Amino acid sequence: MSLSIRNDSLSLQAQHRYAEHVSDANTLVARLASGTRIGAAADDPAGQALAARMASGLKGMSEAMRNINDATSMLQVAEGAMSNVTDSLQRLRELAVASGNGSYGDGDRDTLQREANQILQQITQVGRETEFNGQAVFAQETTSIGGDGQVRNVLDGLRTGWLGASEDLVRQYYGIEGKGAKLTVNLLDSDGAGGVLASVSGNRTGMALNIDMADFGSAATADGGKAPQYSDRVIAHEMVHAVMLSSTSFDFDGADWFAEGTAELIQGADERLAGDIAAAGGAANVVAGFRDAYKYSGGYAASRYLHDQLKALGVDGGIKGVMQYMSGHMEADLSTALNVVSKGRYADVGAFEADFEANGAHYIATRMNLQNADTGAIGGLDADAGPVRSARDVVQDAAMTSRDKPLRNFDVTMPENGGHTNTRRVQVQAGADAADLIELQFSAMNASALGLADLDMGNTAVAVSRIDEAIDFVDRQRVAAGASSNRLDMASANAGTMSVNLAAARDRIQDVDYASTTVKLTRAQILQQAASAILTQANGAPRAVLALLKT
Repeated sequence: MSLSIRNDSLSLQAQHRYAEHVSDANTLVARLASGTRIGAAADDPAGQALAARMASGLKGMSEAMRNINDATSMLQVAEGAMSNVTDSLQRLRELAVASGNGSYGDGDRDTLQREANQILQQITQVGRETEFNGQAVFAQETTSIGGDGQVRNVLDGLRTGWLGASEDLVRQYYGIEGKGAKLTVNLLDSDGAGGVLASVSGNRTGMALNIDMADFGSAATADGGKAPQYSDRVIAHEMVHAVMLSSTSFDFDGADWFAEGTAELIQGADERLAGDIAAAGGAANVVAGFRDAYKYSGGYAASRYLHDQLKALGVDGGIKGVMQYMSGHMEADLSTALNVVSKGRYADVGAFEADFEANGAHYIATRMNLQNADTGAIGGLDADAGPVRSARDVVQDAAMTSRDKPLRNFDVTMPENGGHTNTRRVQVQAGADAADLIELQFSAMNASALGLADLDMGNTAVAVSRIDEAIDFVDRQRVAAGASSNRLDMASANAGTMSVNLAAARDRIQDVDYASTTVKLTRAQILQQAASAILTQANGAPRAVLALLKT
């Protein structure tokens, strides 16, 4: 072993160890004082990055929970407003039902209409003035849930009376009913303006009621409002075809005049016959063309003639007997029915046609009044000495039984009108990540958007139908708001749970463990003291060299 005073390696080593223990103790003291294990990135680079991300997530979730609370408050405001709108709609419905009271006069209905107008203004005001944080809650556009106005008027007319009243007429005067066939209302086919208003196509099990919107009357009134051939009269005509197609062989031995003439007879065609007589130059010319050119007006006159002839033969209900026979004998054609019902007076279709050709013009001139208010419909004044059945009321308004089942003996499918309102969309940041979004939707709440801008309390069935549609729409919006509120509650609960778990995870990474750190500090302090004692001894080693020099 060599002794040196220039390089005191023992002292240097002791100093190094002492410095390490001092540094360790200082680090441990700093951790205990701050409560965090990671005071700087150097302490734990990976842990520091992970803890920073967790801290960011915690702050984001804390702010998201405030967002959720604000959104919940907005939904509560919207729900309160929609509740008020529902109450207003219920009052409107009461007024519409009251308007159907037959003892009320026009003045009474005007009073009801004035109150209804005030209610509609209030609904619009609620939709416009309901605000949250200075912003309108609901969409402000007026696009209607009713969709296209013309289409809506037609569909409402079909649902609230035209179909049902026509079915009743056919059953009452012809004694036949549908057999549960599927009837699809079709509004898409058109032959252009000035063409056919409506038609029926298909077969016994499935048929279509085709309505040409280019020609069809569509005023928002019970009868369609297109005089004199009101829309309800057109539908009555077509329902004769539909019922006969469903309940008979529809075999008329080529006598198209019978199909069209009886369809005209159900609602009367005096004005049509008078017009064709004037255009043709006389009743004789109409009679001569009743098989083809004048199968509507001439067929109508032939059906009236047949009706009277059968009544004269003692057939109960006249032409009703033919209809009922064909319905009860589905294989029978028109010739067979005429022969049986007339007890051989008309052996077949040809026999009747010959009779009408010989006597039809005289019958029109002497037995048909084409100038009075009665349309000539079966059961009316001219045809059966019954009450006057005028163009306006020949098809009586029917009480709506069900929007979804306007006919008892057909399975009716109505087209969708495609109505919708505009929607205000509000996105809520409901989590720490950019993709954690919840979208709230607020539809428009005003009279126009609810399809009630032109609500006519005088037309009870349509008014009730439209109000029910509006109530259903508002109810669905309230359901959507409630569902969104529940979703926000779940998002809030989830954010709270995640926040607690994330905070615990961050603490495990970043916070100091006082128990183990205190133990480590005690150890570091003991080692520091030991290193200090050893350093003292190491610093005394060079004195031994000096002692050798003295000797």
